[in-house]
Amino acid sequence: MNSSAVVRTVVRDSMELLVAGPDPTALRIGLLLPLSGSLGLTGPSGLSAACLAATEVNTAAALERRTPLWEDDPPHPPKRRVELVPVDAGRAPGAVAGDARLLADAGLVDAFVGFHTSDVHRALEAALAGRAPYVFTPPHEGGPRGAGVVLLGDSPGRQFTPAMLRLAERRGLRRWALVGSDYIWPQSVHRVASRTVRSLGGTVVLDRLLPFPWAAGEAGFEELVDALALARAQAVLVNLVGRDLAVFNRVFAASRLAAEVVRLSGALEENVLLAGGGDDTGELYSVMRSFAGQGDERRLALAERYRTAFGATGPVLDTYAEGCYDGVHLLAALAAAGALTPGRARAAAARLLAGAGDPAVRRAWSAAPLGPPSAQGYLARADGLDLTVIARL
Repeated sequence: MNSSAVVRTVVRDSMELLVAGPDPTALRIGLLLPLSGSLGLTGPSGLSAACLAATEVNTAAALERRTPLWEDDPPHPPKRRVELVPVDAGRAPGAVAGDARLLADAGLVDAFVGFHTSDVHRALEAALAGRAPYVFTPPHEGGPRGAGVVLLGDSPGRQFTPAMLRLAERRGLRRWALVGSDYIWPQSVHRVASRTVRSLGGTVVLDRLLPFPWAAGEAGFEELVDALALARAQAVLVNLVGRDLAVFNRVFAASRLAAEVVRLSGALEENVLLAGGGDDTGELYSVMRSFAGQGDERRLALAERYRTAFGATGPVLDTYAEGCYDGVHLLAALAAAGALTPGRARAAAARLLAGAGDPAVRRAWSAAPLGPPSAQGYLARADGLDLTVIARL
């Protein structure tokens, strides 16, 4: 399959749409991905995975008129082809939210999906309130959300606590350091992690939130590594993201702490590992929903479909990309269920994600060849340029 053709077939430019206006024959999904900034290195894989999902939905003609899933469902609209409208979510929160709101208010986009930092997420939540459903796919900080917001990722407690318990028990880790970017998600992770460390009878010996994006370069991270050594940390929970995480890991791996101190990250995926030059210390871990080398049936099937569409040289299919793939399919399932509105999206999504045995739910997912995503978490260890799964959590 021609990978460029896959993208061209389903992607529409937002400026073009502002001129052309709404199209009732299309289900347009705003794709909120970091195409610039510290997280920009993860954007291409997210775009590719979303295009694969949109192509699958269109091929299956999943949005055709069908029997309502539930008795109180309204009549379903005729089938519409899925189109993706990328919005660069690597910019300042206000700029991203402003562009998304413009698209929603003009009736050019029916729903939104994507991954980005939580400060951008909160700005989007406020801007899109009551306007359009919005699926946020990565790990999140927890807490309540406005109408129409659907969360696919894990909260800090669900994501980190099992991995911290496992590592602490097996490695005797009691002296923890917390290092993260200074914005909403890492702040929330640090609060939860501090409670977890105390529950283990341990101590947080250093808690540091750094300006985001990080402007002090490798020299600044070298000073941080020195502080970790002085604190005699046995483990570091690393809540940096994107390019900042890659640079920190490269600096840390070159230090005398590399083979002695455990690092655990909730944002380390294959793109960031590659950007940092890999890691052979044996002490760098990641906890996420999925990894490229995971090996379970669903992940292998997705990898094969992705490879068929984009070839062996396509962007790495990381966990953020898989979240976008699942998010596009979830929005298509909501549309098939007649529930693609801010008022109905969250409750319907919960049912679609949990009710695999319900025939009506299976019909809604009929355009998704792999079905709904799993909520399973995994712990992986860096092995050169790969992340090797060592435990299901």
